[in-house]
Amino acid sequence: MKQTTIKDIARELGVAVSTVSRALQNHPDISEATKKLVKECAQRLNYKPNLMASNLRTSRNTTIGVIVPELNHHFFAAVLDGIERTAKQHGYNILICQSREDVDTEVQNVQTLLHSRVAGMLVAVTKETAQLHHLREVLDTQIPLVLFDRPCPPLRCDQVVSDDYTGAYRAVEHMIQTGCKRILYFSSPMQLEVAHRRYQGWRDALQHYQLWRGTDDIIICDTRDHAIEITPQILNSSDHPDAIFCVNDHCASGVLYAAQQLGISVPDQLAICGFSDALLARITTPMLTTVEQHGAEIGQRAMGCLLKRLEGEQTTPHTDMVSTDLIVRGTTR
Repeated sequence: MKQTTIKDIARELGVAVSTVSRALQNHPDISEATKKLVKECAQRLNYKPNLMASNLRTSRNTTIGVIVPELNHHFFAAVLDGIERTAKQHGYNILICQSREDVDTEVQNVQTLLHSRVAGMLVAVTKETAQLHHLREVLDTQIPLVLFDRPCPPLRCDQVVSDDYTGAYRAVEHMIQTGCKRILYFSSPMQLEVAHRRYQGWRDALQHYQLWRGTDDIIICDTRDHAIEITPQILNSSDHPDAIFCVNDHCASGVLYAAQQLGISVPDQLAICGFSDALLARITTPMLTTVEQHGAEIGQRAMGCLLKRLEGEQTTPHTDMVSTDLIVRGTTR
């Protein structure tokens, strides 16, 4: 379908293109009656302004590029809501790209945003991102960059993250204090910093209570389908765990499903804890114990950090850590 232009509006109303342009920009030389007529016509024809072109004309870039791994993920949807609300309050628009957890797509997303001449970028890297050359290119071009949720310590840029360590520590401590003795960790790949920090919280809680058994109790599994596939063998083993701490709620829901299929009582025989407090955590039976990450607040703070960069208020790279909260529900004792 052809996109409506200001020429189409001008033709519809029988006025000059310049009149339509100035009316849409609330120019004082245009009467209120004409502005109303033009805007009503624009709405009727589903006119959408070209933000990039407007930025070039006004010499003020108001577009922020955002890259997320998954648009349909509860946590990232909450982050985007926080980003968009804060951006709008300060007169900025956002241009969203989705990497789908694919590094090559992420690199392409960065190039797309660079070519679009965005004012700044907010990025959550993929699970597999290891080489950071594409993000260093952003910094080399003097475009402000803020990473959120998934930190990359080698990069000298602002980062806004969850307190993954404390969230994991408190979750595992809760399971220990309610009687669990052997707690496995179902993790994302360890090159992902959030997985590593949650590992550190899990490990330190076990060590503090003298229940540490070593890294053999780490299982690389971070999706529901994979958890459903591997959990039965683990729970049927002679040395089976009495608790599983999962890197996210989707994985935890898969563990819960597999346990129930085996007739294992949750939480009496197996305690389960997830991470992020996704909608899924509230619709399982029983509902999942999990760790709330406050995605909207992360989005607000990330956008706020970028605004400081754009306005020249911040010079030294800064890491902002958002607190987490343990939410105890039915999958722990």
